[in-house]
Amino acid sequence: MGKSTRLKLNPTTVHGFKILPGRHINHQAITERAILNVTAQTCRSLALAEGRDFTFPPEPFTATSIAAACGAPKSVKSFHNSINTIQKKNWLTDIRHVFNSKYHFDDETFTEGKKIITDVLDTLRNAIKNEDNFLGPKMAIWAKENLGVILHPLQDFYSHSNWVELGNTVPNSNLIIRDKSIGNVAAKTRETCRNCDGNNCTNNILEDILTEKLLTSGYFSIFSSKKFPGKCSHGDFPDATRHTEPTGGINKDTFSSSHGHLHQQAANLAIAATSELLEEIRRAAGDKQFLQMMGLTRGKSLCFVVDTTGSMGDDIAAVRTVTSSIIDSKVGTEDEPSVYILVPFNDPDFGPLKQTTDPEVFKSYINALIPDAGGDFPEMSLSGLQLALTGAPPNSDIFLFTDATAKDAHLRNTVLALIEQTKSVVNFMITNILGLRRRRQADSNQQQQSHRMLRSDGQLYRDLAQASGGQAIEVTKSQLLQAVSIMTESTSSSLVTLLQATRSPGKAENFTFTVDESVTNLTIYITGNSPNFILINPTGVQQNLSSITGSSIISYESVGNFQTLRLQIQVGVWEMRMLSTNPYSLKVVGESPIDFLFDFLKELQGPLEGFDLVDSRPPAGGNGSLLVTLTESDTVTVTEVTLVETSGSGQVDGRVESQGDGKFLVRFDNMPSAEFVILVKGENNSTTSRSSSSVFQRQSSTNLRASALTVTAGDSGDVLEPGKTISVPFSVITSGAGGTFSIQATNDQGFDLTSPSTLILETGGSANGTVNLTAPSNTPTGTGVTLTIQAVAPGSTDTNYAVLRFTVLNVTDFTKPVCQLLSLQSNCSDNCNQSMWELSVQVTDGAEGSGVGSITLREGNGTLNTSIAAGSGNINLVTYTASCCSPDVQLLVVDRVGNEETCSFSARTNTTTTDTPVTTTNTTTVTTNTTTQAVTTSSPQNQTAAVTSFSTRAVQSLILCISITTVGLKLT
Repeated sequence: MGKSTRLKLNPTTVHGFKILPGRHINHQAITERAILNVTAQTCRSLALAEGRDFTFPPEPFTATSIAAACGAPKSVKSFHNSINTIQKKNWLTDIRHVFNSKYHFDDETFTEGKKIITDVLDTLRNAIKNEDNFLGPKMAIWAKENLGVILHPLQDFYSHSNWVELGNTVPNSNLIIRDKSIGNVAAKTRETCRNCDGNNCTNNILEDILTEKLLTSGYFSIFSSKKFPGKCSHGDFPDATRHTEPTGGINKDTFSSSHGHLHQQAANLAIAATSELLEEIRRAAGDKQFLQMMGLTRGKSLCFVVDTTGSMGDDIAAVRTVTSSIIDSKVGTEDEPSVYILVPFNDPDFGPLKQTTDPEVFKSYINALIPDAGGDFPEMSLSGLQLALTGAPPNSDIFLFTDATAKDAHLRNTVLALIEQTKSVVNFMITNILGLRRRRQADSNQQQQSHRMLRSDGQLYRDLAQASGGQAIEVTKSQLLQAVSIMTESTSSSLVTLLQATRSPGKAENFTFTVDESVTNLTIYITGNSPNFILINPTGVQQNLSSITGSSIISYESVGNFQTLRLQIQVGVWEMRMLSTNPYSLKVVGESPIDFLFDFLKELQGPLEGFDLVDSRPPAGGNGSLLVTLTESDTVTVTEVTLVETSGSGQVDGRVESQGDGKFLVRFDNMPSAEFVILVKGENNSTTSRSSSSVFQRQSSTNLRASALTVTAGDSGDVLEPGKTISVPFSVITSGAGGTFSIQATNDQGFDLTSPSTLILETGGSANGTVNLTAPSNTPTGTGVTLTIQAVAPGSTDTNYAVLRFTVLNVTDFTKPVCQLLSLQSNCSDNCNQSMWELSVQVTDGAEGSGVGSITLREGNGTLNTSIAAGSGNINLVTYTASCCSPDVQLLVVDRVGNEETCSFSARTNTTTTDTPVTTTNTTTVTTNTTTQAVTTSSPQNQTAAVTSFSTRAVQSLILCISITTVGLKLT
């Protein structure tokens, strides 16, 4: 779980964070268990609110079982992807902040460590609250990445501090509350440990530290053995302080750690604490938005990027028709789009991106498109595509409609980088294949020249389609509706790729693909100028264009340069013999729960042995490593992983090492020099299989490439303030030849930025630069912006990139609302059905607060009424009446920027509790007809609030002054 200086996959030398199988509980497992638990509770809550039944799946929960229980079985890949994103950021926080003690609560940095958690958590809540309608895809990615960052120190607290040794059996909930104390911390001059007895460190924490309930944590360093005298060490390799008296350590990272006997308890508390933090995010976002953030939605996004120039009237009409057809056929089904996205473009404008979860609203967006003007022939198509790639969820299917070439072709590398980052598939729907747009008065020679220009310029679209695993479909305007209808039929969340290849120039070649029992809706797509083929099914039956109907092919459609074959499902090996010498692309897809995610790794050197994550293109030349994660791991295993050249027959086989939990480390001796895809083969040992095992085959859609360049961006934070400039340092390293390298920095919002246009690198050298990005002063809070930094080698022979995400926030309110009890009247008797109790509360958000946004019942079956106090827009009066059979109530109060407070009251013992201290310097007088309740101070140790009752008859002529002081926390 904890002091992980690395991701190390060798079981004999692993210490800390790892992904190897075994009985140790690591950060990935802690994170996943908490996500699955909270997601299950969210689905249950939403089902009950909508009057639906919900059944928890058998434990232990899996992503597959939770997705099915939540009614979204086809979204298991996006759910896996969300879990992986959070896990990876957790892991990277460990590796990239290994020497920063506050990210691990080492060296007794409790104040600093908590600040990391609460700063990000407050920012997350504010950003989520400022979303207009729902948690959009861009904000969801940003939120998940930041969530992963703060989960690491939160989880490390239980492994690296003595919270468990102090006898605590519940999480320290104050870690995620800005203005609450996490407890008393041992002074820097206070000794906390004694020497371990050899390898036995069970009792090395001093008794007085435990008796006085003082918090301490181990000191850690790789390079120095120094620490404050008498302080505990983290312990175990590679901590150098473990040899300095007092020797040993107190970490609980594994069962074999210094305090490994408490590893299970620490891990259990870390899971509970992670669940608490996730519940905070869930309350800020709402149940539906939380599930959207986790990728647990019914279907993929539907994303259209549409040219709106004057000649696009027919195309836009086709988009309207297709949109209505998709909505009418998929709403209410498992394939109903999770979000609808529209990006218009023309010249010189593009955007804005519009997104909604309401299909009728999306129809209105489409219907509002008006073809108009356009200026010269090329349009801002890549700018629109860039906006779609950064605004749509990962693994989206994007459809771009145009009848013109790209005016912004300089964005080619940026778009390629975003395709690789998001792994989205881009399909280009290209009309006007004769190049006649706005040139009807040109003579025949000019028309022929126009035709040749289009074929040449259109290659950019074909290249981008190929890179993403999409299609570049060229049709007439009258054929567009048929082509789009065919393509959008296969937009299921469970779509998988079995085979993909491109040949330009074309050549005759034989391709094979394996179909397993889990595959449905098997389809072949072919693009090209009349490509001929022979299809052979697993029983040896051959079919071609002259015998297109038969036992293998259900249907065949051809429109423009696009052919579609829908096949009968037959388990086994198929063969596709392409006979054409014209350029073509071939893609075989189906639907299946079996798929894979992947990440490239790079091996670390020196004391940080192990692996780091590669955020961009993997290193070229020499060996490489890949982490493959299956979306269905209960019955499936990987046996082969191969890097296959996209446009050729070259391939590199990898060595597969199972890491458990559906994860596989794959090592390659030599990375391909050409573009490649990842081919994964394995066995499905499902009990439904007629044979003992069934071979499956899956392939990545995105084309990948290794690079001799590395582009790394420094840590400059990820929040932009309107009107302010943020400086992003970056470095470029080459393992190849030196020279003058071009630098291109772009962002999808068109914000002003400055950066160097070139950097000079020596052979095998590096250089540094800075990008300055400025958000306009009128930028709405919550706006997401994606910055892409490209480095291009001399002669454009190589390129690599860094992609960073920011959010614009103009929030100064980080203070939670305050509940002040005015009165609690109770006439409860033994017969609760015959008696009632009543509560009166004043809720405020402070003089500088944003104001109370909502007050709702979190618990209770009574009647809640709220009103605004006369003369004040920031004071809310709350009354609550309930039967004495329902003696408890919890109020959830959320201000306008997402800060929230839970206030608990009870008629059982006349107690009240809030999650935030209620403090004031004013004297408050509270009187009621029968009872006056005074909130008095209580000890932070018992974390409850005491309430004293006063009879008004006993103080008839007196003014009762009650000082409202700090109320201890009680997490509810």
